[in-house]
Amino acid sequence: MDAHSLPQSAELFVIGDSDATLVAMAKQQHQGAFRQLYQRHLRMVYSLALRLTAQPSQAEDVTQEVFIQVWRKLDTFNGDSAFTTWLHSLTTNTAISYLRKQKGWWQRLQANDDYETLSEQLPASAPPDLDGLQAAIAALPERARLIFVLHGLEGYRQESIAQVLGITTGTVKAQFHRARQLLEAWLDHHHSGVSP
Repeated sequence: MDAHSLPQSAELFVIGDSDATLVAMAKQQHQGAFRQLYQRHLRMVYSLALRLTAQPSQAEDVTQEVFIQVWRKLDTFNGDSAFTTWLHSLTTNTAISYLRKQKGWWQRLQANDDYETLSEQLPASAPPDLDGLQAAIAALPERARLIFVLHGLEGYRQESIAQVLGITTGTVKAQFHRARQLLEAWLDHHHSGVSP
C-alpha cells in the first residue's frame, strides 16, 4: 500500500498521537504514521544537521539520509529511550559520516586553526541564510564547530565526542574552550560594538 492509497481518515487519526504510537504504527508499514513522524521531527533533524555541517545543501542531504535511515532502521528502535533521543543520535552519526566522506574532511579536522584571524572574520564566513549566533557557530572551523555543537548544544560527553571524531579528550576540551571564547568575543562585539 502506498501513501496515496491510504484513506484520508487513516492519516487524520494519527496526527495527535504520541511518538511511541506513531513508531509502532510505522513499524507496521503505516505510511501515514511515518509521514507524521517525518513532519513532526523534520525541523529538529534539519536544524541539528545544519549546525553540524554549516552548509544548507549538506544539511538537506543529511536530513534526507536520516529519514531514509529512520525508515530502514525503525525496527531496531526498541523504545528504551525516547524516539527523539534515538533520532538525535542517528542524525549526529549520519552527519558525521556524511562529513567524513567529503574531500579533505580529515585534513580540515586535524588542521591547526588560526583563531586570531578567525575571531575577526567569524560572522562574515557563515552561510548567508543564517543570522546571529547560528551564523557565528557555522563560521567556526569544522572541528571546533562539531565539538561545540555536540558538547555545548547537544550535551554529548567529551569522551564520546573524542571517540567519534578520533581525537583525544584533551583536544576536545581545548577546542570546546576556544570555540566558546570565540563565540563570547563575537557576542560581546555585537552587543557593545567593540571588535573581538
